[in-house]
Amino acid sequence: MVYGIGGVLLLVVAVIVINFGTIYIRALFSGAKVTVTELIALRLRRVPAGLIVDNRIAAVRSGLPLSIDDLSTHFMAGGNVPMVVLALIAAKKAGINLVFDRACAIDLATKGTGKTVIEAVRTSINPRVIDCPAPVLGKITIDGVAKDGIVIKARALVTVRTNLDRFVGGATEETIIARVGEGIVSTIGSSATYKDVLENPHRISRTVLDKALDANTAFEILSLDIADVDVGENVGAKLQAEQAEANKLIAQAHAEVRRAAAVAVEQEMTARVAEMRARVVESEAKVPMAMAEAFRSGHLGFMN
Repeated sequence: MVYGIGGVLLLVVAVIVINFGTIYIRALFSGAKVTVTELIALRLRRVPAGLIVDNRIAAVRSGLPLSIDDLSTHFMAGGNVPMVVLALIAAKKAGINLVFDRACAIDLATKGTGKTVIEAVRTSINPRVIDCPAPVLGKITIDGVAKDGIVIKARALVTVRTNLDRFVGGATEETIIARVGEGIVSTIGSSATYKDVLENPHRISRTVLDKALDANTAFEILSLDIADVDVGENVGAKLQAEQAEANKLIAQAHAEVRRAAAVAVEQEMTARVAEMRARVVESEAKVPMAMAEAFRSGHLGFMN
């Protein structure tokens, strides 16, 4: 009986050693000690123990006190544990304040979007430049019209870095591009002449940056530089020419109306003249008849 129980215990120990011995020893010598109970719990929850322990080792060695439960919980939620650990390590080395819960939230929020939490951290560490307008939209310049009617074509470079606190739920870079474009058009439109823009293009940058365009977005705007400014067509002159042509057509239409009215009056007068002539002819035809009647009645003789 005793030998039977001992054999069972020995078998259990052997199974544990075979399944978790290497992982346990690796964690022990890496300074990220893990208990056998935790390893068994991982197996029961169908969580890959090797993946969790190896990532915890990397985190602990980098000074991140992550627990087995933290990592396994994120794994079971569908998260990418290695990506989260790498992001936390990169943020710590760069001096960026990123807590585990925030990293997990970013990881889950970017799942299936083509973006990752490590990409968000890297953009926060190494700011990137956004073209405005975006080339993928098919436009190469942002066009605005100064008060003198001259079109100004501008292109801007916006340097941004990720705002990790607003990365989840914050507006994307498309919003940044749209807001910057709107600000540039508004600034150009408030300029008295196109020369004001050409002489001081940095005025556009200062005016646009003062509007806090990164509010409620996932980014923080570090700088806005006007990369190129060109003069376009004279929209004011074009509009004036079109207005003059329109006025000409309107005047011609009014003249045609007056001509048609005059022709109608002339035709009416001609008809009335013809009517009067017909009446005269009719009256002249009645004169011989009246004279004959007068002769018959004796009211008129040859002497008369």
